[in-house]
Amino acid sequence: MKVSFELSPKDIRYFREQLRAVRSGNTAKDEDTVIRMAEQLVEEATAAEPPEFVLVRLVKLEQLIDMLRDEEWRLQGRDRARILDALAYFVDPDDMIPDKLPGIGYLDDAIMVELVAQELAHDINAYEDFCEFRKRSPRSESLDKLEKRRSDLQARMRRRRRRDRENVRERSRTKRSPMRLW
Repeated sequence: MKVSFELSPKDIRYFREQLRAVRSGNTAKDEDTVIRMAEQLVEEATAAEPPEFVLVRLVKLEQLIDMLRDEEWRLQGRDRARILDALAYFVDPDDMIPDKLPGIGYLDDAIMVELVAQELAHDINAYEDFCEFRKRSPRSESLDKLEKRRSDLQARMRRRRRRDRENVRERSRTKRSPMRLW
């Protein structure tokens, strides 16, 4: 059975406001705490045997955590902060639907994961390409090649993000602008 729904601009604004509010409230929490709490959420959510649509999104959430934990990816600065900002929503105990409600407790988290994954698509794609390159490259090869690939992929994700922002600005002039989280 397939159930689908469409989020209106008002719905997107709601999630954006929630992300912004949680982000500002988590400034006191250090990075390791946010990451550790996000990992704990994934474990608890998986153990609760949620519906498949939630499990699929938990994999995406794990990928965001991996992007921060991966020492060879070395995500830094604003790129790193964007991922941390997203994780901050998931570690907030006061999200829209209490996680303990069977069957639907992680629905709001799944929606937010989907929105964040769309927003961070270029970051996620670059990281996936990096992991694939690393897997195919023999460890005997120079770390310089891995570093170069990382640098190229991170530059690519920033260019694509910049291009998307410019496209959104252009579309906003013609009133066909998609809603963005950031």
